[in-house]
Amino acid sequence: MLLEGAIGDAYGAGFEFAPMEKIRRDNTISRYEAHPLFPEIHGKYTDDTQMSLAIAELLIGGAAWTPENIAQKFVECFKRDPRRGYAKRFYQFLTSIKDGTELLEKIRPKSERNGAAMRAYPLGILKDESEIKTKCQVQAAVTHQSEKAIKGAEAIALACHFFIYQKGNKNDLAAYLSDSQGYKWSANWNREVGVDAIETVEAVLTVLQQEDTLTNMLKSSVNFGGDVDTVASLTLAIGSLAPSVKNDLPEYLYTDLENGEYGRDYIRKLDEQLREQL
Repeated sequence: MLLEGAIGDAYGAGFEFAPMEKIRRDNTISRYEAHPLFPEIHGKYTDDTQMSLAIAELLIGGAAWTPENIAQKFVECFKRDPRRGYAKRFYQFLTSIKDGTELLEKIRPKSERNGAAMRAYPLGILKDESEIKTKCQVQAAVTHQSEKAIKGAEAIALACHFFIYQKGNKNDLAAYLSDSQGYKWSANWNREVGVDAIETVEAVLTVLQQEDTLTNMLKSSVNFGGDVDTVASLTLAIGSLAPSVKNDLPEYLYTDLENGEYGRDYIRKLDEQLREQL
């Protein structure tokens, strides 16, 4: 789950808000693309995965699920491995603060963007839906204390839960989320994806419903245009858990993914530790 999410993130990063001409020409799943503005992130994951790793580490470590611990983990993961991919102002903010306490003191957490959703999927390993929702709300409120952002985070975590605990086939996913959350989700997205939490979730649901292989999910995620690294990361993370979805990702997507201290092997180990929590 985490590894596939990182692959989707790293592949999609080469196309994030890129011109549609580039997407149509280069989205061939034949190599990691270098983003025209940020060539240094070629083959590397972005903030989407780094913050998901923070959530996973908190779950594995068993720390109390408090805003203070979550904020501290976010800052810790950034400081140990600073990387591009964060929004410019948030990157500068994380660079300027020293710890989670300062994050909570200085942040204005009213965003409706998809930041809380992009990192929520590790919470799907939890057995209890109400616990998933509660933990989603707490982690979202650290940076995105809005109804849309929280709803999006819950949906992403519950989508993973749906497949991990085999609650139906993927065509039932949108209905399951709608029933569970009391919100009518659509799986018919067909335009560029912005950074809005609801847009992101509905784009993810659309790809999950329409495609049956991880390669097709990756290509379709990028074809939307816009914030495609987030959509690609989430569709691959969630899709990798669906029994009916074939993992036909080219081997290079695994072997060419960065493998530094917090790269491929580290992520694979976290995946194993998360499975042990089931």
